[in-house]
Amino acid sequence: MDKSKIDYTLYLCTDRGLMSCETIEQSVEEGVKGGCTVIQLREKDCTSREFYELAVRVKKITDKYNVPLIINDRLDIAQAVDCAGVHLGQSDMPCAVARKILGEDKIIGISAATLEEAKKAQVDGADYLGVGAMYATNTKTDARAVTKEQLVEIRAAVDIPIVIIGGVNQKTVPNFKGMGIDGAAVVSAVVSQPDIEKAAKDLRELCEDCFGR
Repeated sequence: MDKSKIDYTLYLCTDRGLMSCETIEQSVEEGVKGGCTVIQLREKDCTSREFYELAVRVKKITDKYNVPLIINDRLDIAQAVDCAGVHLGQSDMPCAVARKILGEDKIIGISAATLEEAKKAQVDGADYLGVGAMYATNTKTDARAVTKEQLVEIRAAVDIPIVIIGGVNQKTVPNFKGMGIDGAAVVSAVVSQPDIEKAAKDLRELCEDCFGR
């Protein structure tokens, strides 16, 4: 997969505690069928073995639909299943070190809540930024708030793709129209909905309209 051609429009993060269906695999498949363009597998409370085995199963689904799979935090899992890349927070392994380990062909996304973090991520070789939290969210209660003014500053300072995260849903996506954003990272706006596929389809259309795709 050519990482320069990744479409970040609707970036789905998994969450087993919020999904409306029985399995992570089902939530991913329904999300992808609805139009999610990137999947991030996020597992905080399982063993390495369980995470690896789940990643193998999820990758079969994302490969089937030719959608990139990103692993949250865990470089070892990302390497073990040969997925598209990883997403790292500010307390995880430094981007520059991760790049040395993973090589140039893998995607590395970095969470950024300040202009300094965003600039450093780009210098260190990040492929995209996850900027937020744009709004308060129950998904990640410790997330730092980012204002729209800060987002404008970050967009002007970096030329890698920006994916907004934190309280992003049908109501809030239009607030970012025309801001040069590349995508929206969502959790409950898709996986918590009764019809995951329809929720993804509707949100994908809205994102395409707002982000100029």
